[in-house]
Amino acid sequence: MKHINPHVVGLIALACHLAIMPASAVAQVTDPLKDAAQRAISTNPEVTARLNAFRAAVDEVDVARGGFLPRVDLSAEASRTRDRIENGRTPASQSMNSTGIALTATQLLWDGMGTRSQVQRLDHARLVRYFEFIESSEQAALESTRAYADVARARRMVKLAEDNYVQHRQVFDQIQSRVKAGVGRGVDLEQVGARLALAESNLATESSNLHDVTERYRRIVGTVPPSQLPLTANLDRGLPASAATALDQTAKRNAMVAAAVENVRSAQSQSKERDSAFQPRVEARLRSGAGNNLDGVADQKRETSAGVFLNWNLYNGGSDQARVRQYANLLNQAGDARDKACRDARQTSAIAYNDVRMLTEQISYLDRNVLSSEKARDAYRQQFDIGQRSLLDVLNAENELYAARRALTAAEHDLVVAKARSHAASSSLVAALGLTRAGNAADEPDDGRYWQAGDDAAQRCPLSATELALLTKSDLDARARQDQGATASLAAPVPASSIAVPAANGAALAAAAQKSPRPDPPISSPVSQRLLDWVAAWSTKDVTRYVSFYDASFKPAGVSRNTWFANRTKLLKKDGPIELKISNVQRRSVSPTVVETRFEQTYASKGFKDKTQKVLTWKRVGTEWYIVKESNR
Repeated sequence: MKHINPHVVGLIALACHLAIMPASAVAQVTDPLKDAAQRAISTNPEVTARLNAFRAAVDEVDVARGGFLPRVDLSAEASRTRDRIENGRTPASQSMNSTGIALTATQLLWDGMGTRSQVQRLDHARLVRYFEFIESSEQAALESTRAYADVARARRMVKLAEDNYVQHRQVFDQIQSRVKAGVGRGVDLEQVGARLALAESNLATESSNLHDVTERYRRIVGTVPPSQLPLTANLDRGLPASAATALDQTAKRNAMVAAAVENVRSAQSQSKERDSAFQPRVEARLRSGAGNNLDGVADQKRETSAGVFLNWNLYNGGSDQARVRQYANLLNQAGDARDKACRDARQTSAIAYNDVRMLTEQISYLDRNVLSSEKARDAYRQQFDIGQRSLLDVLNAENELYAARRALTAAEHDLVVAKARSHAASSSLVAALGLTRAGNAADEPDDGRYWQAGDDAAQRCPLSATELALLTKSDLDARARQDQGATASLAAPVPASSIAVPAANGAALAAAAQKSPRPDPPISSPVSQRLLDWVAAWSTKDVTRYVSFYDASFKPAGVSRNTWFANRTKLLKKDGPIELKISNVQRRSVSPTVVETRFEQTYASKGFKDKTQKVLTWKRVGTEWYIVKESNR
């Protein structure tokens, strides 16, 4: 049996390794969006400024904690003293040289909890700086994501504008060839030329937009965007499943809300710190010194003393009381800022969640719109070639396809930004992108990682999800079928039974009519006429007729029906004429039996004028329309 050369085996192994390397290198290609966001966080001056502010706050806490430890001072002196005492001392004037060195240790025993409150205040201020650093990192990641999506969107828009121009150019060349051959009309060439110019304008506009967003990307990220900008980042992980969950996560995790809560706690500690001014300050001191004529005492060589010293300010011109009131107001101000921060974060989170939900649904519709528009465009092109479609039909189909593609592109990129906004609202975007914040592991405090608001959470920040009373698609479909049925009945031919016939057949027709089902009774007056009658009743001060427009189920806003009736009666019986005008009337059908009218009402009476937006909701009861709801906006 032949033996294989070991060198050959080594070469084969090396070749296999080199063959595998390209695949592994491809697998390690990073996400451009993640790279852009990481670069923005690492190089953004605002982020690094917040980080340095946080580190300074950490050191400031250590400065305050030094107040709990003893203070040791070293002092030395070398002096000459000359005095004159005229009490029989001879000589009366004498001089003395003094030298010495002393060591003094001072320990705080009591200061009314002032030092402790100061440490607590600065510790909360440290967390304020930390959460501000977290928020700046989240905003840097969000802005870089937005800049990334804007550049990707603008590039796609330029590509669509280029394709749109090419399509119009092809149609223009085709029509121009027909005109030159004498088989086309000059007006068609003018028409397609105008559309071609519009396509050129759109291309120029999109190119300008691409330049602007590219420069913005460079400002935020610090580099030129790469040639390929795929939207591959998976931002679906960790998105809230409902609006209530989104708001709850925002209240618990949002960095600016947390910073505002810690600012309240810092203000509370600051208020306690000022209360210490009404307490005595007690210190223990130990001093030991040595020298010649120490401390000016003749022939004293050494001194050691120990004692407890108390200092208690009894009057300070009312400054301490004023300071307490000042910090009480600052505490209230911090609470107001906390509630505002919570409201702002709540709005941002609710809008971002709704945008994610609606854009996800909208993209499916827009995708179908693009497919249908493409099929229609291609069919119109073929029909135009055989003379079954006009040039205007082809151009309109081309523009509809261009608009559909632009709408789909915008929605797809808006969805990426909306997901990023939803994560940023709960300060989880950096984690969702797998990024690392500036600084190092030592900058991540444990009390920040496991932070909770507790009883200091915002008090005036509703966290319930907003629910809109919108019609469902099934309701709209039913309404469409009903409107279609009504239109069909109006367009239907007149039945033979309604045509005049001889008297001999009258009895038979009457019997047939009794067997056939009767239609609903007609409405005695439309809503528009009822609205005008309502205005007339008010203008003529007819109380009885005015009240008759309101249904028995009508409930006034804020008052009882009896109070509302008394107020309206008082207004109608006021001396002098009443002038009531309505304009800009808008009518909206809520359901087959409910109609909403919106209009601008101008009211004038003796000594009073008013102009407001009013909404009346009408309900059909039997054969008449009555007001069931009234509101001013």
